[in-house]
Amino acid sequence: MKIDLTVLKTVEREREISSDELIRIIEQAILQAHVRSGEHKPDPSAPQPRVEVDRRTGEVTLFEPELDEDGNRIGESVATTDDFSRIAATAAKQVIFQALRDKSDESVLGAYKDREGDIIAGVVQQGTNPRMVHVKLGDDMEALLPPEEQVPGAEYKHGQRLRVFITKVERGPRGPQVTVSRTHPSLVRRLFALEVPEIASGAVEIVAIAREAGHRTKIAVRATQPGINAKGACIGELGARVRAVQAELGDEKIDIVDYSDDLPAFVASALSPARVSDAFMLDAKTKAVRALVPDFQLSLAIGREGQNARLAAKLTGAKIDIQPDSVMDED
Repeated sequence: MKIDLTVLKTVEREREISSDELIRIIEQAILQAHVRSGEHKPDPSAPQPRVEVDRRTGEVTLFEPELDEDGNRIGESVATTDDFSRIAATAAKQVIFQALRDKSDESVLGAYKDREGDIIAGVVQQGTNPRMVHVKLGDDMEALLPPEEQVPGAEYKHGQRLRVFITKVERGPRGPQVTVSRTHPSLVRRLFALEVPEIASGAVEIVAIAREAGHRTKIAVRATQPGINAKGACIGELGARVRAVQAELGDEKIDIVDYSDDLPAFVASALSPARVSDAFMLDAKTKAVRALVPDFQLSLAIGREGQNARLAAKLTGAKIDIQPDSVMDED
């Protein structure tokens, strides 16, 4: 039996696996095939045969142990490769293919594992399951965008370019599997880091995010360096930066608010775009805060189906009681 070394050189270039490592894989694969064929009884305690591939010629040699009457190794003899059965040869090819595939998968897995928790650009592909969206990330990977990670009501058309958030990278039954998301709050965080240099440099920090994907997102920001307007930096000149993020998210509304260590003040900012007349603590232990708004802005503060108030509560971690200014007159 002879291995075509030119094939190994091709695999070495294409898969970036050294020839020596490939040969070691092949030697082990042929030995496994020999054992599985039944020509050698697998007894871990007994002396084992070995396979050697000549690095210059590709010639394969099978060495069988020679034993004395007590079963001790006293040497080894060369067994001709013609003794391999068709089953052994077929098994060898299968094991070699799987070993090479595993090695290639490890390389791909490592490359994308380092990107877990980051965003990446991709192109939507058509799949057999209409509910499962496939996103091509590169020549060697097609990620899955499952239904629960898709924005409700959004359309994902074949050939559409979009950015996705990598939530999970794992070994699947058919090789490396990458799961991505379009609903994860950190997608918004990463998009702002791309558009806002002050966030990328750390001069501005996104402290908290509350998102209802496809509808509205609130982010709380603060400056870590003096002289920087965190909110203004995120909005950009004439709103260019925030609009770029919105465009990537399908025109999802984004409220950028100033973070404050003072919870009532933070709540007042979080209820934007409504204007809060006053906010004060009702119960520090439960983080209950009352926010007073002009009567005509009560519905704006609460939002459609309570969305604005719900997102503000999620952003701040407070229990918010929104009341109109007139409630104070009644008291």
